[in-house]
Amino acid sequence: MSKFAKAKDFKKSKAGVYISLTSTLFGVIGVAKQMKQARFDEDRLRQLDAAVSAAAIATGVALLVRELRRMNDDDILAG
Repeated sequence: MSKFAKAKDFKKSKAGVYISLTSTLFGVIGVAKQMKQARFDEDRLRQLDAAVSAAAIATGVALLVRELRRMNDDDILAG
């Protein structure tokens, strides 16, 4: 099996989803800092950018949680 195929399989594994979820949640720190700085500078455009980034992170987390639920449902049915 090639390294690419192994990496692709890992991304679909539970561990891969947990790592993706963790790295996505670390993005929250950056967005929070961006929002705080934008408020301090009273920069509406940067505030909007931070809000859109936060929405993207929330969507990503929701998709990863859904994937974890699907994996857990498959495990229950298999067992």
